[in-house]
Amino acid sequence: MKNARNLGIKITAAALSVGVLAGCGASSSSTATSTSGGAESTGSNGDVTTIEVWSNNRHDEAYMTEVIEKFNAENSDVQIKYTIMTDDYWNSIQLAYQANTAPDIAAIAASDGIVLNDYVNGGMFESLTPFINEDAEYQKVNETADHMYEGLNSIGEDIYWVASGVRSGSRIQYNVEMLKNAGYETFPTTFSDMVAAAQAVTDPSSNVYGIATTSSAPFVRWLEGIGEMSGAAHMGYDYTTGTYDFSSWKPVIEEAAKLFTNGSVLPGSETQGVDNGRALFAQGAFAIWGNASQEAGVFTEQFPVSFDWGVAELPTMDGEVKGALSCTPNYGYTMLTSCEDKEAAWKVISYLQGEEVLKGYFEGGYSLPMSSYMADLYDSSKVGRLADFALTDYEDVYPSTPAVTIEGDDYQVTLWNAVMGNVSVDDAIADLNERYNAALERGLANGSCTRVVIADFDPMNPSAGTAEYLTE
Repeated sequence: MKNARNLGIKITAAALSVGVLAGCGASSSSTATSTSGGAESTGSNGDVTTIEVWSNNRHDEAYMTEVIEKFNAENSDVQIKYTIMTDDYWNSIQLAYQANTAPDIAAIAASDGIVLNDYVNGGMFESLTPFINEDAEYQKVNETADHMYEGLNSIGEDIYWVASGVRSGSRIQYNVEMLKNAGYETFPTTFSDMVAAAQAVTDPSSNVYGIATTSSAPFVRWLEGIGEMSGAAHMGYDYTTGTYDFSSWKPVIEEAAKLFTNGSVLPGSETQGVDNGRALFAQGAFAIWGNASQEAGVFTEQFPVSFDWGVAELPTMDGEVKGALSCTPNYGYTMLTSCEDKEAAWKVISYLQGEEVLKGYFEGGYSLPMSSYMADLYDSSKVGRLADFALTDYEDVYPSTPAVTIEGDDYQVTLWNAVMGNVSVDDAIADLNERYNAALERGLANGSCTRVVIADFDPMNPSAGTAEYLTE
């Protein structure tokens, strides 16, 4: 056994209030914003130290530019150089680290999908624990002890980044008039009724369809949440046995497949990008769209919707919620070990995740506050339609599953192929069980991963159990 401790990190709806993420961090192009008021290069220049910060977040660029400019105007000894790099972000950081040109600080979120162990074992990330232990104000604002996620932002007692915000799980966005004309005054609470509603709306002769999908992570955008809430194993992992078993996904995939067989899906949407789907929803080409809280900003700014559009919680297989909907910790910073002035870097991190900056960040609708302290402090009435994406009491952060390296397509691609009828559901599940468990055994044998077992695992409160990390 490598490590065992109580996770104790349940996020409650009351603590998190109603701010949400207004936009995605990814962009198709790479640009940089530098707001340095001192030295032009990272490091010390006389009495001025420049701390270089990289971020892959474009949605908060205007606000962060103001934040950096304010810091630089108020500090003569430390200046921030802030760069937005949205293309191949983490690979760029690794290459820069190898070339001794890495930033001092990098923005980080759970949605980045990196394996923390790889970066820590590679010597790239500095433990923030010594700095946090000496900064009572930072602890108070971010409630660091309550938000340690083994394998995600911490390893043992070492914290490598702290999430100040959290992104909500998926919701359904729908055309209210289309659903009403089809006989639905409110959005269905069962998945089968949602499938029926999509079929009822569909009228190919008028080029109107019930639902559209996208070529970009379609499984993640809504179907994965329906499965989790219906009790299907999170990422196919059985925490009680420490093995993979995707069999609980079978009824969910079979129901989703009916959307294709009954003709409810907008033809061709599964081969097009997410922004194309968003634009078509805004034009009234289909009735049902599923995605997380960034769509609040998308449908009010990027693709303004002129009709009445609603936001509903995801349906479940039988109308009851049997598992937590996963939400995603975000808005954090990690310090690279190559940073020459770590005290100065911590000054920057503590500023960026300090009360004043976070209050403006959450009131701007860029993220949902992680700590109850900030949830009580910021004015949630300022976020507009973002309030429709308020966290529910069944949303939680799942413990990290083993960092396995699989051969072939991952579970999201494989299960979506089953939804589209490219492979049978039974064959897809058998294939996933075989490949994921084989990868787990390989990882245990070569020491690249650990098996997480939670004997007291509660699917409604996944973060509340006692996790054991086993090497065999």
